[in-house]
Amino acid sequence: MASGPLAGYTIIEMAGIGPGPFAAMMLSDMGAEVVRVEAKSAQAPIGYSHPRFDVTTRGRRSITVDLKHPQGLALLLRLVEKADALIEGFRPGVMERLGLGPEVCLAKNPKLVFGRMTGWGQTGPLAKAAGHDLNYIAITGVLHAIGRADAPPPVPLNLIGDYGGGGMLLAFGVVCALLEAQRSGQGQVVDAAMTDGTALLSSIILGMKADGLWSNRRASNLLDGGAHFYDCYACADGKFVAFGALEPHFFKLFCEKVGLTDIDIDQHLNPKRWATLKPRLAELFRSKTRDEWCALLEGTDCCFAPVLDWDEAVQHPHNQARRTYIDIDGVTQPAPAPRFSRTPGAVQRPPARRGEHTDEILAAFGIAAEQIATLRSAGVI
Repeated sequence: MASGPLAGYTIIEMAGIGPGPFAAMMLSDMGAEVVRVEAKSAQAPIGYSHPRFDVTTRGRRSITVDLKHPQGLALLLRLVEKADALIEGFRPGVMERLGLGPEVCLAKNPKLVFGRMTGWGQTGPLAKAAGHDLNYIAITGVLHAIGRADAPPPVPLNLIGDYGGGGMLLAFGVVCALLEAQRSGQGQVVDAAMTDGTALLSSIILGMKADGLWSNRRASNLLDGGAHFYDCYACADGKFVAFGALEPHFFKLFCEKVGLTDIDIDQHLNPKRWATLKPRLAELFRSKTRDEWCALLEGTDCCFAPVLDWDEAVQHPHNQARRTYIDIDGVTQPAPAPRFSRTPGAVQRPPARRGEHTDEILAAFGIAAEQIATLRSAGVI
């Protein structure tokens, strides 16, 4: 029996890539029974030598269905009838062409939450265009704001659009709609767009810009590396540290610890001073190795941390104490989050092989063994 705050909910996941599987992983980690529906003719995800490495598919059972076969369509609709939610990440119109659009699914199950994950959203002039994370965050102002002033914006992994502004937004939207459906008895469509989610993540920056506290000039602002007290610095050994003494009293403590006695703390937030102090701090941090700086500053109120690589992060004492990372089948991966005091989440199972649980799932949904055999002989599953 699954544990977690979403235990008892059943969610159909139309297999895709990126933010959809990430949202499904989050929902599964919180206890939901997520059934991953994969196209019978689909290829294995690019880049993985074994399913166990596809971390964002962990926690759910997998079924293969030929959705272009009339019996495959009917079969999926039988699953929808007993589900609490369905999530999909196709381009607008694809589910409708399959005969599985919101109108059809809600007619079968009026309480169904129908979660849709796209880059551009279900509407708008770009809605049907191809794209990826980098494109979606580009039109929100966020990509322009990241990086150094004298270089193009860097590629900030695919964490902002795909996962923060995409998968998490979808998971949040689905849970909100599930709560509302408990009161109203009615389902609805959740339109989660990475452009919307990325814009949402930038709320504080837009507020600061409206107040005249943020400019369009990269690396000239409070939180983008423009300030000497909020940046990453190179150390004597070529490694880096992250320094974020935003508040004056934290920076004052830093100055006391490192012997900077001639800096006017009252001018801490004056941008006119930042450019002259940045080279001083850069020279200072280059005077010691990263480990030497850790010995002096880590764990203090100086707002300091070492910049760790993937392997170092797993070994850091704080992450180990909190078990931030776990191991499943030899694959290091993040533990479920957030944490709950009474109904903790958990990884329900390792990533599945495509179609590994087809018979098991169909039986759980009340489909007789004889009918399962017939569907298999007809090539539907």
